[in-house]
Amino acid sequence: MLIAIPDLLSKAQLAQVRALVDAAEWVDGNVTSGHQAALAKRNEQLPEGSEAARTAGGIVLDALSASPLFVAAALPLKVYPPLFNRYGIGQSFGAHVDSAIRIRRGSDFRIRTDLSATLFLEDEHAYDGGDLVIETEYGERKFRLPAGHMLLYPASSVHRVEPVTRGVRLASFFWIHSMVRDNEARRLLFDLDSSIQAIAADRGHSDPEMVRLTGVYHNLLRRWADA
Repeated sequence: MLIAIPDLLSKAQLAQVRALVDAAEWVDGNVTSGHQAALAKRNEQLPEGSEAARTAGGIVLDALSASPLFVAAALPLKVYPPLFNRYGIGQSFGAHVDSAIRIRRGSDFRIRTDLSATLFLEDEHAYDGGDLVIETEYGERKFRLPAGHMLLYPASSVHRVEPVTRGVRLASFFWIHSMVRDNEARRLLFDLDSSIQAIAADRGHSDPEMVRLTGVYHNLLRRWADA
């Protein structure tokens, strides 16, 4: 399930994040890489424990909690603190699969990575190349979203970032441990919830069939949720 979340960050939030990360010091992106990723990754990253990363990440987390679309699509149990990367000319990230478990260094915080998220922070016309390419059962799909927009996709998917040929690609990335482990079950719940919201807008939440459908949604969530 690939879901684009438009305007996750408001213009004011985006400006705050950019002010923080643009003024920060960046390091080699392989500081957080596993063995496979280290062979494929060529980019820069904000140090995970830096003040800029923590503050900017807090803004992103606040935006996530305020997004009904994100909550409905991800059914989040835990969110890994957002990280930030940038790609200059010639930099890229080859085909890889994200690690199944992410552990925050120096802490006991760990998550199962059910979903990956890329939050675009640079205007899509300010750089060339740098497309996020995700392999799906229907073939490859390329994404380059406007600044402030975010893409959710299965962490189990093979994906890559193509080489940047002009400008700088800037993004936040992180992982979500969902209450519903199975991607297909999560997709069915999202489709059902979307239909419920659409019908409710027309018939109202007190309609008897709406009450029945809402009950079906929550009973399925009880059946499939880990928490």
